[in-house]
Amino acid sequence: MNEDSRGTGPRMRAISPRSWGGPEVLTEIEVDRPSPGATEILVRVRAAGVNPTDWKARSHGGLGLWGDPVILGYDVSGVVEEVGLGVTLFRPGDEVFGMPRFPHQAGAYAEYVTGPARHFARKPPMIDHVEAAALPLAALTAWQSLAETAGLRAGQRVLVHAAAGGVGHLAVQIAKTFGAYVIGTARAAKHPFLSKLGADEVIDYTTADFAEAVRDVDVVLDTVGGDYGRRSLRVLREGGVLITLASPADVPPPDEAGRAGVRSGFLLVEPDHAGMKTIAGLVTDGLLRAEVGTVLPLAEAARAHELGETARTTGKIVLTVGP
Repeated sequence: MNEDSRGTGPRMRAISPRSWGGPEVLTEIEVDRPSPGATEILVRVRAAGVNPTDWKARSHGGLGLWGDPVILGYDVSGVVEEVGLGVTLFRPGDEVFGMPRFPHQAGAYAEYVTGPARHFARKPPMIDHVEAAALPLAALTAWQSLAETAGLRAGQRVLVHAAAGGVGHLAVQIAKTFGAYVIGTARAAKHPFLSKLGADEVIDYTTADFAEAVRDVDVVLDTVGGDYGRRSLRVLREGGVLITLASPADVPPPDEAGRAGVRSGFLLVEPDHAGMKTIAGLVTDGLLRAEVGTVLPLAEAARAHELGETARTTGKIVLTVGP
């Protein structure tokens, strides 16, 4: 993790882990500002979303697909500063948001990022950069899970675990746009929030066993992991779909899913221009919004990770980077 490489061009602030470990390893560094390559854009970051993948990577390196120096963060909203060769989608001055390069290093915890132009979309004008930065990774995950992997249809029953979380609260809203009946698990204090988002039924997982309380579900979105996947097999009807987001290790063994007559698998979100445009359209139409629970300056990234790792936050945590 080399933070001393110095070129002759402009510099920028960024957040980098000194080593893999707890939130205290995060430190502010100064590095060369990147330049966009062919088909890429340079974005001046206004806000960066914080996701579980960020603190998981910080703790042990994640998939190891890092640059030098390591700069965390994937969700970004900002203003196009420069466009690379061949880019026709955007011009300098355009406001954009996206999730560039995932799962390779994007470096959103910084004053500037570069990425393929088609990993971004135009920011909906009715939301600010903070709310926009809360959307890409979580909303794309929910969209790719429900719309593309599960093929969700009107009238189907969907169970969203940790429904008040970053992915969960967006999944509830996206499922409702399909006309689904949505059930969420969350602590009692978060039930009013989920009802406001459109959830038809909410289960307090601290006092009730969802596997006993729910039946005949078509799609389960498991954002928790652990034994939630195997327990969810009991609530799915034959032909149902279980999508696991926490870890491939949390997917029930194929023979168990087979005996239950369901499909199951692990989903890793992918950058997608068309998906981002769809999300922007849902926001524009008033059908999707990101709940931002905490906003902190870039320099307090360690505090953002501490809060996120409590698993008690509602919605998203966002870092502000520029004015």
